[in-house]
Amino acid sequence: MVSAPSSEGLIYVPPGVTRSAKIVISGSFGVGKTTFVGSASQIPPLRMEERITQASAGVDDLARTPRKTTTTVGMDFGRLHLSDALVLYLFGTPGQGRFRPMWAGLTEGALGALVLVDTRNLEASHEILELHEEQGTPYAVAINLFDGAPYYQLDEIRQALDLDPHTPLTTCDAREGTSSVLALITLCEYLSELHAPVLEPRP
Repeated sequence: MVSAPSSEGLIYVPPGVTRSAKIVISGSFGVGKTTFVGSASQIPPLRMEERITQASAGVDDLARTPRKTTTTVGMDFGRLHLSDALVLYLFGTPGQGRFRPMWAGLTEGALGALVLVDTRNLEASHEILELHEEQGTPYAVAINLFDGAPYYQLDEIRQALDLDPHTPLTTCDAREGTSSVLALITLCEYLSELHAPVLEPRP
């Protein structure tokens, strides 16, 4: 389903939508959250990015992302309609640890979270996963398939991240809209089992 544009070129939620859900897209620095929100969103995404400057030297680790020139300093926002009745509001978090207070605020009220993971730096994901555990936010994990990144079996990644056996684990290419949406569907299928009355449309 596509959103209906107004006469002024703005995009509004169609009147048939009866359910909405706040979904957080989280992950460590440089894992592809901004790209993911942009590819999945059916409206032009809101992005709060700044160019990486010399002031970030020694603060933001660019060793694994040498071509990264911008970083999220607020949040990313997008919107996706999964059905005629259900709309997802996507909130992308900044990846640096110094924004942890903001992570907590953005996660408040979220139905669930999709945690993006980079196999080039699996250990960086532990802090994000621990935050969701502390806050009791249900989440799924998606491995963002970067070109040239090490490949591991999903069972190996599940063990390395110490994921619960019931936590969904999938892969995606954050640059591709269809791939991103499929990862979100994996999360929503999991959430529907936990919150069926919330996600089901009113009769």
